[in-house]
Amino acid sequence: MSSISFLNQVDRMFAKAAGHTNHPEGLLKQIRICNSMYKMEFPLKKDDGSIEVIQAWRAEHSHHKLPTKGGIRFADNVNEDEVAALATLMTYKCAIVNVPFGGAKGGIKINRKNYSEGEIERITRRYTYELVSKSFIGPGIDVPAPDYGTGPKEMAWIVDTYRSLTNDPLTAAACVTGKPVTLGGVRGRTEATGLGTYYGIREACSIEDDMKKLGLKTGLADKTVIVQGLGNVGYHAAKFMQEGGATIVALAEYEGAIHNPKGLDLEAVVAHRKKTGSILNFPGATNITDSAKALELQCDILIPAALESVITAENAPNIKAKIIGEAANGPVTADADAILLAKGVMIIPDVFLNAGGVTVSYFEWLKNLSHVRFGRMSKRFEQASNERIVSAMAKAVGIDIPPVELANVTAGADEIDLVKSGLEETMATSYTEIRNIAVAKNTDLRTAAFINAIDKVAVSYGEMGIFP
Repeated sequence: MSSISFLNQVDRMFAKAAGHTNHPEGLLKQIRICNSMYKMEFPLKKDDGSIEVIQAWRAEHSHHKLPTKGGIRFADNVNEDEVAALATLMTYKCAIVNVPFGGAKGGIKINRKNYSEGEIERITRRYTYELVSKSFIGPGIDVPAPDYGTGPKEMAWIVDTYRSLTNDPLTAAACVTGKPVTLGGVRGRTEATGLGTYYGIREACSIEDDMKKLGLKTGLADKTVIVQGLGNVGYHAAKFMQEGGATIVALAEYEGAIHNPKGLDLEAVVAHRKKTGSILNFPGATNITDSAKALELQCDILIPAALESVITAENAPNIKAKIIGEAANGPVTADADAILLAKGVMIIPDVFLNAGGVTVSYFEWLKNLSHVRFGRMSKRFEQASNERIVSAMAKAVGIDIPPVELANVTAGADEIDLVKSGLEETMATSYTEIRNIAVAKNTDLRTAAFINAIDKVAVSYGEMGIFP
């Protein structure tokens, strides 16, 4: 593991990119620092009647755009430095994909396996109360979302608690994203980060000049892939990569890894793990006891989708992948980054690649503020218009299209279709922006992404009249 903190890793990457800009030192310092950090400690009455003090944080990195946005994680190793680092990355991430939020992040220092469902609910609701009391949550202030250890259920508790405390219940649902669809969530949010990872990698692999430099062909059809982490992000990234034509040759989890150079059937592996409790001993695959060693196997694309700092200066020289797609936050340390770049590895940075979650969260936030489901106003109109066009063309050439087939080819877009389309457009456009900067500045994609973010945040401060 790296000896410097996660926040210092982020700051080093920022400093490298800042050297390619012409912004005043004071403005760069303002963009870099974390504006607000709320550390709280509150009591939890456990089911057995005992009292435990819970530590938690909420960081708001930048207020150049409001609201701020970022997930809440439940983990026993969470700390103030990590929360600040993740909030910082959220600011840059939102700027890169042109989502009008500042960055934020929250963390509660618990291992949820040690708490009952009732205790988790009380912790979540009390945390929400603390955020409300200090104005660290609200549709126009700070909008949390799920992260490691949390999900739709916790978001439902948050919005319910917030609604009971706010004077503006009409927009209360927009105080948090990642909610169940029945409570104002948006279809497509669950797979958003993994799908965004797929869109980003697919876009990178579509550029012939870049693939030639790596000795690869364009497209995903001939690519071998290793995915570390089979949580929500890793599973969906692997799923869409496999559906896109890539071959999954290894999967790694905390209990170990499995490898088959001929390919693994993702759904069969998931079913095996559900049945046995482990991905190990999957038929036809070789077990790897130390899951970290799976990162060093031969492949075209490596997707770390678990925790930060899994690729360090120690194992970077052994990485054989030609492309690393950072689906997790901070999986490659700054020292490892330099080693990999010197080897000619293309690193598609986390600050861009895992922005699918916040992009679709933005769509959910808009839905909650407008109180209209995407597609509701236009779906039938689109379908009728398409039917008229197709029917007219069929009549002109003398073709009779069966009603069922006509309905299939002319259907209007539903919410999930629009969400996926919006995410695809966001990832494709953002990658083009980053790559153009990388070419113009003769630098790597991560530095280009940070340059892009710094410039956009700087412009926002200038428009606010805070800096010239």
